[in-house]
Amino acid sequence: MAHKVFVGLSGGVDSAVSAAILKERGFDVTGVFIKIWQPEFIECTWKEDRLDAMRVCAALGIAFRELDLSAQYKKNVIDAMLRDYARGVTPNPDILCNREIKFGAFARWARVEGAQLIATGHYARMREVAGHLELLRGSDPEKDQSYFLYRLTQQDLARAIFPVGGMLKSDVRKKARALKLPVAEKHDSQGLCFVGDVSMPDFLRRFVDVEQGTVLDTEGRTIGTHEGAPLYTIGARHGFAITDSAAAKTPHYVGTVDATHNTITVSPRIEDAARHTALISDIHWIHREPSFDGEFAVQTRYRQKNVPARLTRSAQGITATFSNAHVAPPGQSLVIYSGYVCLGGGIIQKESATKAQVSLHAGAKKVLRRVQ
Repeated sequence: MAHKVFVGLSGGVDSAVSAAILKERGFDVTGVFIKIWQPEFIECTWKEDRLDAMRVCAALGIAFRELDLSAQYKKNVIDAMLRDYARGVTPNPDILCNREIKFGAFARWARVEGAQLIATGHYARMREVAGHLELLRGSDPEKDQSYFLYRLTQQDLARAIFPVGGMLKSDVRKKARALKLPVAEKHDSQGLCFVGDVSMPDFLRRFVDVEQGTVLDTEGRTIGTHEGAPLYTIGARHGFAITDSAAAKTPHYVGTVDATHNTITVSPRIEDAARHTALISDIHWIHREPSFDGEFAVQTRYRQKNVPARLTRSAQGITATFSNAHVAPPGQSLVIYSGYVCLGGGIIQKESATKAQVSLHAGAKKVLRRVQ
């Protein structure tokens, strides 16, 4: 009897081709559209995406089902993301979405419904080595999504398939066209995971009370204004106004964000936004903690190039020491690689992190406005 696999269909081409490949391989395939929470002010894209997912299932001759995870998404992804932005750090909601929704609630529901496996359209690969599973970068370096999957466990990997992980995006498109799939020419989504095409500042303004504040230089002098500290991330160079005539002659980069006092500090030197070390906490290893001998390749943002770093453990967590100063925004994930094998990672903390900084600031609690 063929293995039963539920494919998370987003309405896009990657998941559609994933379903097609699995059917070709002889699996018993069901396409599942996951409905998530969407705020009223965003154009309702999920209905169109659901219709595309249904069309894909009809074209492939596979069953279609729908799963409503809107409450879980709101609580475990959106609310968690808003808490982080309110305290002046930049989280990665796509990592939360994978952990809590796709490989969390969806995977659990699929098992209850009789599926042995789940599949997604992620550009990542797996292999078995010495009795355990390794998560590998996708074959397409421009589309590799292993960064978003670093919090998966051995159990998660054992029950998952990434059918397009060994393909180039161009080949995925070609296959979709050859199969005459209705989403073959559909553009990739660039928005917040499952929410749609909306900028993060516009999204945040609806839920976090922000007000205009001061822009400081590295000497503490006021040189401009900004739209609200929680809207900025380390390394950003847009969205604030330099009103000091001398300073306005050159681009400036955000070096620090202080949500409690509603200030950001900027510098014309991107190096001033960089740091030589990054402390990470909430650490997760896909298999087990490696020996910290030698250098590792680390990635601090999606689609950033790897940089070499050495790792050391302390009571506070793990510190990555970069060979060269590197922009590592607090709240983002620092993901650790050995070659093309993803080992795991953790959440980047603010420099000189203290218990008060790692927890939610009292001041940040005042600016967070939950939406029901």
